[in-house]
Amino acid sequence: MCGLSGFLQSGGFDASAAQASVRCMADALRHRGPDDAGVWVDAAVGVALGHRRLSILDLSPAGQQPMVSACGHYVVAYNGEIYNHLELRAELQAQGAAPPWRGHSDTETLLAAVAAWGVEAALKRCVGMFAWALWDRQLRQLTLARDRMGEKPLYYGWQGGVLLFGSELKALRAHPGFCTEVDRNVLALYLRHAYVPGPYSIYQGIYKLPAGAYLTLDAQAQPASALPSPRCYWRAWDAASAAAEPGPELDDATALTELEALLNQSIAGQRVADVPLGAFLSGGIDSSLVVALMQAQSSQPVQTFTIGFHEPGYNEAEHALAVARHLGTRHTELYLTPEPALAAIARLPELYDEPFADSSQIPTFLVAQLARQHVTVSLSGDGGDELFGGYNRYLWAARIWRQLGRVPHPARSLAARGLTGISPAAWSRAFALTAPLLPQRLRLANPGDKLHKLAQMLGARTPEQVYLYLVSQVQNPAAWIAGATEPPTVLTDPAQCPALSDFESRMMYLDQMSYLPDDILVKVDRAAMGVSLETRVPLLDHRLVEFAWRLPLHQKIRHGQGKWLLRQLLYRHVPRVLIERPKMGFGIPLDVWLRGPLRDWAEDLLNEQRLLQEGYFNPRPIRTQWQEHLSGQRNWAYSLWPVLMFQGWLGSLK
Repeated sequence: MCGLSGFLQSGGFDASAAQASVRCMADALRHRGPDDAGVWVDAAVGVALGHRRLSILDLSPAGQQPMVSACGHYVVAYNGEIYNHLELRAELQAQGAAPPWRGHSDTETLLAAVAAWGVEAALKRCVGMFAWALWDRQLRQLTLARDRMGEKPLYYGWQGGVLLFGSELKALRAHPGFCTEVDRNVLALYLRHAYVPGPYSIYQGIYKLPAGAYLTLDAQAQPASALPSPRCYWRAWDAASAAAEPGPELDDATALTELEALLNQSIAGQRVADVPLGAFLSGGIDSSLVVALMQAQSSQPVQTFTIGFHEPGYNEAEHALAVARHLGTRHTELYLTPEPALAAIARLPELYDEPFADSSQIPTFLVAQLARQHVTVSLSGDGGDELFGGYNRYLWAARIWRQLGRVPHPARSLAARGLTGISPAAWSRAFALTAPLLPQRLRLANPGDKLHKLAQMLGARTPEQVYLYLVSQVQNPAAWIAGATEPPTVLTDPAQCPALSDFESRMMYLDQMSYLPDDILVKVDRAAMGVSLETRVPLLDHRLVEFAWRLPLHQKIRHGQGKWLLRQLLYRHVPRVLIERPKMGFGIPLDVWLRGPLRDWAEDLLNEQRLLQEGYFNPRPIRTQWQEHLSGQRNWAYSLWPVLMFQGWLGSLK
């Protein structure tokens, strides 16, 4: 795991100035690679590559980057891991295309693969997580590439006549030519989602390279011309569309056998490291399954790590401990209090580099910090929800739409006006009077909030609009930002979603294209790399992703419960009683903390004069929500948190 950076400038540049600039860009990523640093510059053609190294494979100088290929044709700055690189070496050897190996790093393997097969063919053969910048010295072309699921980040864009690129925005900002503004339209997207959806970044003219894609530019490329469109070498669209074709289904027993074989294969490849390795363990389905198979492959206890909470309803640590004891891992846990959370919040703008507001970023950072005290690599269970139907919204949204679709839209609109004509507080008081007469399952927390949310969904004309509502933190973010219009995304453009017959599968696809790469994987990557910890995600091996799309829906969601097939495999290793419980997620008691230990911090960031002076937000709706939240009338924690995170990020730039 490393950090890369660099720039391309048509017509060449001064070598010493370029070396200083690219070194500064690389040093901005020191947290991603504290073990070594390097730069490579060709001033005559105007290209500079920088690298920071976290040594995982081949700890010797033979793994240093930027690395020149044995043939001298290519130079690469590379971030990530190619798990099948030894198999690629064997294939190169069998074809007589292997160079004299200088070491055993996967970087050297990548260069040899590109030299033998070309960029796209090499990418298609690689199994792993990666982002890289490759310079072709003969053709004078720069290629930027990213792994299939978007585990590793890569930003790029023209600034002042220079094409800048890097693993994080802070590397681009370190270049003297960087000068751009916050994109207000993207800010609206951020408020809706609590993350910045690709291909956008928070800055005008700076983009994220899409997952499963590469981009090639000539040395003479000009900023006045449009950037070439990225080319896909792998698409979730193709995997999902193939699944929609009629064909024989795998029976349950065959599907379970294939899942076990694929996941064991993925974990075996991801356990390879020349440094200590462990795993995050929440006690949920996905992380427990990853740890169970890791432990089955290991002759020594696997090191596992978890974060706990003292607040009831948030603590999964006791479940993780039970699983760890059953599997025999060497388990470490840390119970979180508001004090370290406050300290972590101060670091969030530096860690996440652009506004990011998934509040589980705090425990994610703290569990990464805990793990880094013991290991250099940690496996995680991310991806299971999106691949195997684990999120509650897949059940809720489908159920809601089935009911809504039976009622004509005008009638639903009339009902919505009736529900919103009474305040949430009044609804909650009415429910409180009747609560003793209701069964336990109907005694809702904040019933007034829930009725108003239902009212907003009543206006949906398509199932995708119900889904968009459920994943939106702010329903009309453009009204909060002066002069903003939301750009299109995969969630709002029907042409970007394949024709899948069931609503649940379409939601899973949309999550795989946006929420997974732009929220979940960003959260884990930045939190872990902020403490120089490499994370690996076995469930996102592309062969497992393709397998998951081949499964019929009833092998993912069955009897009103998601991740059916994953559960069946887990029960072979962990007793059902340790696993079966309501899904909790990995959140923090944000609503309580904002009224308590985080109140003064939040009040400072949401100060009306400050909001007016900075000029991004309309203070009125924000201040209204803040006062309603403090009074306990409403729970606005999850719409206020994106504003707070943006404000903190903005302040860190001053």
